[in-house]
Amino acid sequence: MRRDAQAVILLLVGGGMLRLAWTGDYLNYVKPYAFWLIVPAGIVLIAVAAITGWNSWRAEREADDGHGHHGEPKVAWLLLAPVVGMLLVAPDALGSYEAERTGTVVGAEEDRSTYPELPDDVDPVPLTLLDYAARAIFDEGQTLEGHRIQLRGFILYEGDEPQLARMVVSCCAADARPVKIGFEGELPANLEQDQWVEVIGEYTTRQGRDEINGELVPYIEVESITNIPTPENEYQ
Repeated sequence: MRRDAQAVILLLVGGGMLRLAWTGDYLNYVKPYAFWLIVPAGIVLIAVAAITGWNSWRAEREADDGHGHHGEPKVAWLLLAPVVGMLLVAPDALGSYEAERTGTVVGAEEDRSTYPELPDDVDPVPLTLLDYAARAIFDEGQTLEGHRIQLRGFILYEGDEPQLARMVVSCCAADARPVKIGFEGELPANLEQDQWVEVIGEYTTRQGRDEINGELVPYIEVESITNIPTPENEYQ
């Protein structure tokens, strides 16, 4: 590929990375800490693009017009297509489509670590789905009993049964797996797939099994379910 084409690709990739950081869309792919890696990388790519473009322009000016040169096939510019696609159409964060095809991240191995007591002066106590699931399964709900709990996630259907879910990432979206919570009690009739909700409820001993990997899925006794806007960071 000609150096001018290389410069354009580097410019678009670097600009695309800075755009993702500026808009916050990078959170659809990686953990928040990656912001401080994406921005410098984008700046470096733009700088390299500028240097490459300058050298290409200078080389063309110095070239002997009598000798000429053969350009690369125009089809090489098709390499820009995925880069332009990234700039124009950024994929959404992973949701119910992936969650219903992937087993829960909470494993069956016993976790013997201790869980801190929940505050008595906070009602309801906000917890991540992963924290609630771990306490319910590995600690048998001992630190959950006697507390009203607040959970936030999106609606997922396993068969006809709605669940609360959220994707958990270790590094990036490539390793994302869901944590799932079942509902016990009366539920609203309008729970829509992928709708983000806030659930207030209490711990229940009821548990189920994930249809994908057979791991335990804890439940929550529902007091209320309220629709909420999609959060800026959809992963845990």
